[in-house]
Amino acid sequence: MGEHTNIKQLTVQALKQGGNISLSYQCFGQNPATHPVVMINHALTGDANVTGENGWWNALVGPGKVIDTHRFAIVAFNIPGNGVLGSQLDDYEKYNTGDVAQWFKQGLEQLQIDQLYALVGGSVGGCIGWEFMAQFGDCVARFIPIATDWKSTDWLIANCYLQKLILQNSNDPVHDARVHAMLCYRTQASFEKRFGRTINEDAGMFNVETWLRHHGEKLKKRFGLTSYFTVNHFLQSVNCEREGRPLSALFENSKTSFHLVGIDSDMFFTADQIQSTYQTLKAVGVSVEYHEIESIYGHDAFLIEYAQMEEILTPLFT
Repeated sequence: MGEHTNIKQLTVQALKQGGNISLSYQCFGQNPATHPVVMINHALTGDANVTGENGWWNALVGPGKVIDTHRFAIVAFNIPGNGVLGSQLDDYEKYNTGDVAQWFKQGLEQLQIDQLYALVGGSVGGCIGWEFMAQFGDCVARFIPIATDWKSTDWLIANCYLQKLILQNSNDPVHDARVHAMLCYRTQASFEKRFGRTINEDAGMFNVETWLRHHGEKLKKRFGLTSYFTVNHFLQSVNCEREGRPLSALFENSKTSFHLVGIDSDMFFTADQIQSTYQTLKAVGVSVEYHEIESIYGHDAFLIEYAQMEEILTPLFT
């Protein structure tokens, strides 16, 4: 993973499975004891470094940005097992995203944070956000799940299964799994616009091939095999209804305002899927809005279409 200048660690209880889990985190901006707190959950190959020089969301989080570190206290936890500070979960298959949400809640309690101005998460980070809401939603004023939903669909589970097979069987597992994943994160239209069947003469390959190779090599340098297995497992484990209560019953009395963000070209968490969740919540009286990013870039659009993201988020952080 990248360099971290202010990363800290806590120890949380694994609860159902017993034992302890190492939970690392980063804080940015103001003092959470005196300012409104925003918790941001990272995506599959990301980390808690959400802003600053190498922050993965620094276009939207920082001084004077939409999520303004002059106004808010930002807290971001690393998903245990994602490799930061050598973190590994050797028994990761025992756990699910609901467990991760419990660990994050314990982390907030140790930091003496009992209320969140907003909970924001993209992709698997948003999935953990949904699981957090199902268990601890009373402490969240605004929930903003982006390119994500409250359950893993059969399509998503199937892709995670293929990722697992690649990780198990490839001679270059992280590289090859990342190549496949990029086909799911982007779209055919975005490839055609960018590459146009052009050739990289030096490499003797199509430019789309060298681009995919680049992303595979780049991830190999900062993300370990065990970490990839772990977070891929969490992505296919999402289910807010695992305890038997339907989504409508979980949130029908919620005081939180929900702001669901879909992407019209997302193949992982489709806009139709997120719109269906919106309709379910609206039908039971939840304060809920649906926003849609229009983009050819697919699932990754929330990391690319910053102008649209800014337009959606600005009213929620003013």
